Parts: sequence; C-alpha cells; structure tokens
Amino acid sequence: MSIMSNAKRALAIAAASATLFSMAACGSSNAAGSKSDSSSAASSGKIEVVASINQWGSVAKDLGGSNVEVTNIMTKTNVEAHDYEPTSQDVAKFGTAKVAVVNGADYDPWATKAAQSTKAALVTAAETAGIKEGDNPHVWFSAKVRSNTADAITAAYQKADPSHKDDYAKFNKDWHAKEDQLEFKIKDTSSKTENLPYAATESVAWYLAGDLKMTDATPKGYAQASANESEPTPADIKDFQDTLKAGSIKMLVFNSQEANSTTDQITGAAKDANVPIVELTEQMPKQYTNLLDWMSALVDQFAAAVK
Repeated sequence: MSIMSNAKRALAIAAASATLFSMAACGSSNAAGSKSDSSSAASSGKIEVVASINQWGSVAKDLGGSNVEVTNIMTKTNVEAHDYEPTSQDVAKFGTAKVAVVNGADYDPWATKAAQSTKAALVTAAETAGIKEGDNPHVWFSAKVRSNTADAITAAYQKADPSHKDDYAKFNKDWHAKEDQLEFKIKDTSSKTENLPYAATESVAWYLAGDLKMTDATPKGYAQASANESEPTPADIKDFQDTLKAGSIKMLVFNSQEANSTTDQITGAAKDANVPIVELTEQMPKQYTNLLDWMSALVDQFAAAVK
C-alpha cells in the first residue's frame, strides 16, 4: 500500500456514503430506476450478484453458473482496492444486488459500506476465517479463506434461490474438487519451499507463502514500514539491499501493482545478487478468468523460482 492509502480509503468511504445518501434523497426518479432494474433481474430468473474485486467475482460466478449474473467492480491491475475511489454507478450496483461479495479486513471498505446499506446478503471473505481489520487483508491467497468463502457464497445462493438449491450444491462440490487439486499442488510444492527464506516488497502473497511453508525474512524495518503504510527510510532500504547481497534471502516476491522508485532499488539489488524474483499483482490479471487458475499459476512460479 502507498503512504496515501489511509487518506484515500477515508475519501472512498465518504464518497460511497455520500452517493448512498444522494440516491436515497433523489426520491421517485431513482426509485423508479431501481424498480426497473429489479424487474429486469427478476424476469431473467437470475440472482444479481456484485463483487468488489474480480477474484471473488470469479468464485461467485463458478458457484452460481447460469443461475447468477455477476458484476465485478474492480477488474484492472493498474489500481489496487486500497486506493480505489468508487463512482456513483459502482455504489448503485450494490443497491440492486441480492448477494454482495466483498473482501473485508479494511481492504475494500467502500464496498462494505455500500453493501451494508442495502438489502443484499453480504459475504465478507475475511470474516469467514476470523481475519479482521489490522490483519493482512490479501486473503484470497489463503486456502482456508477461499474454501470458507466459497461455502458462504453457496449458502447465500441457496437462501436467495432455494428452488435451485441442488444446483448450487453441485457447483460447490465441483469448485471444491478444483480447490483440492490446487491444495495438493501447494502441498507438493511445499516439499521444495518449506523453510525457504523469502522477502517481499509488500506482504501481498503472505498467506500463499505460509501455505507453502516458507519463512518470511523481509528485513524488520522495511516490513514494519510497509505494514504501517509508511515509506521505508533510506536505512531500511539499504538494509534490505545488503541482506539480498549477503545471500540469506533465497527469493524476492514483488508486487508489480505497487511498483515505485523504492521497489526499483529492491528488485535491482535482487537481480544484482542473482536472487530469483516472483512477480505478481493484487488484482487478478486479465489473462485469468478463474481465481483457482491464477493461484495455480502462481504456485508454479514459486516452484520455478526455487534454486
């Protein structure tokens, strides 16, 4: 996260709140529009679903098939959810949804705020595993959170559309079969990565690295600055560079979605020290339409980076 994330999140929440208030204040004209949207959704026979980020939206789609219509708010990797400023159209999508899927853990507070102000059944991924504000929010990298969130989405679908309860149960079973394959790959890869010391420019893939039984060796000063959403000091950066040069770090995880002059210095030091770099993003890249496929590809990257 950048140093401006807290301020941007506050503005995003305020924008979402203001939009909700203005929609409520608009009276009959907006009410008519909402009624039209609801009638359209009802005539299609599909559950209208909105997801704050595309990776959870892909799970929602896999678990609903043709019975759901999923809208993703964030779909690009050139901005992260921490800094996202929702439009009035974004917020309005929550108002017509029957099910809303958000990340939680203060990653997308604008979405949580918008969803809580509607009648949509709310699934908060982080909460399914007891992860709260202040904890690492990149929970889609966690096998436990993925599984728990899938079950929560299925339960929301079955409640909203009981006539297709068996369909949702089958979709859930099929999804878990794929998740089980991914977790088998993770377990197999962990035989190579267990106890491997790695460092990260940002703790994006912390849960995945944990599932791979790796050891976080990011220099303390840099790691604390990143966690506190502040800029690392020149001493922190030099310590990171020196640690890479010393050879105790065997892999660098780089979040290219948050590339800046500081990360350029860190990745440059890793290249000079011949330390393998695993490059990834926070939002699911456009070449993937499925969270599990993306995670599987990342596991392959981690495996390939082991010397």
